[in-house]
Amino acid sequence: MNTMHRSDAESVSSHDLSELGLEHVAYVRASVQDGEALWSIHSADGQEIGQAPTRDLAFAAIVQHDMEPASVH
Repeated sequence: MNTMHRSDAESVSSHDLSELGLEHVAYVRASVQDGEALWSIHSADGQEIGQAPTRDLAFAAIVQHDMEPASVH
C-alpha cells in the first residue's frame, strides 16, 4: 500500500494536479465572510474560484462549469 505523507501532499504542484486530471474537480467548504455564512468554491490546488450562498448553489455552479464537485469537511 502506497501511503502519502503530509510532506508529500504539500509538495504537489498545480501542474501535478492538472496531470492527474484534477483541473476538472472543484471542492466546496463552509466559510464565513463579514459575519455571513457562505460556501466557498476552490480548485483542486486550493485557489478560491467562487462563492455561493448555499451548498446546493455552489455544487450547481461547479457542474455548470463542467467540473466535478466534492465536499471538504
